[in-house]
Amino acid sequence: MSQIYIIHENDEWTAPLRVQLNHLGLPFQEWFLDDGHLDLSNAPPAGVFYNRMSASSHTRGHRYAPEYAAVVLAWLEGHGRRVVNSSRALQLEISKVAQYAALEAHGIRTPHTVAAIGSKAIIDAAQAFNDSFITKHNRAGKGLGVRLFKNTEALKEYVHGDDFEVPIEGITLVQQYIESPESFITRCEFVGGKFLYAVRVDTSEGFELCPADECQVDDAYCPTTEISKSKFEIITGFTHPIIERYERFLKANGIDIAGIEFVIDRHDNIFTYDINTNTNYNAKAETKAMVPGMYAVAAYLGSELGRYSAARGEKLEVATA
Repeated sequence: MSQIYIIHENDEWTAPLRVQLNHLGLPFQEWFLDDGHLDLSNAPPAGVFYNRMSASSHTRGHRYAPEYAAVVLAWLEGHGRRVVNSSRALQLEISKVAQYAALEAHGIRTPHTVAAIGSKAIIDAAQAFNDSFITKHNRAGKGLGVRLFKNTEALKEYVHGDDFEVPIEGITLVQQYIESPESFITRCEFVGGKFLYAVRVDTSEGFELCPADECQVDDAYCPTTEISKSKFEIITGFTHPIIERYERFLKANGIDIAGIEFVIDRHDNIFTYDINTNTNYNAKAETKAMVPGMYAVAAYLGSELGRYSAARGEKLEVATA
């Protein structure tokens, strides 16, 4: 009998989805891809495969999990299996350069960015910016390597100092700093390629913007910390022309479930700077707004499994998104 397979490397981030799949009574199995082996002469099991591999897996000791996931996805797609968040989605998840190239190809504006390898190249790259700029890792997540600089001298001190974070695949991005007048960014969530809701994220205390409830950062930057002002706030009735462009972009790149982040500068220009294909949701913000992200994901997976099973002549009762 066909079932749902969750491809991931983080139990904590998968727990909320596990709850919703059980709630809907959907058959599922988890593939934890931190290591393992794959016999290419075998055919994959029947079912729907949801790729939730993360770019930050190496921070949890799973250095080659994305590479292994790429092998597994190639195997699944080669056998014609239904993959939610395809191998192309994984390619964009683990490379911001790939993200920006794909976004720009669809007419979606991204910040001016220079990719560099090596200390000298990073410092040289900063010459392209007249104003403040930031550094970040090409394979990132969790705000890896994100630092704000006012000038090149400050960058030199960082690059040659003990605090410099070497990117896991060697590529540091030097990027135009887009200042939001009100110190917030907007994250748009999509399920089944369609807009679900938008979240306003307070950036006044730093660049760690992951909405997952099980965060791995200091309390000062943690979305689950009780503070006077919520870091994550769902925007009721959010509409914007960028949503339709994002949906076209996701469809063209085989991405079914994702969060896309943008910032608006003082001149009302929108800059899109991140795509999260293993998107997480903040329970506190969702409870307040009464919108369930992981339920929507589970229901969508159920509807996909229903279609897949029907095509195979199997009878399966599942919830519909």
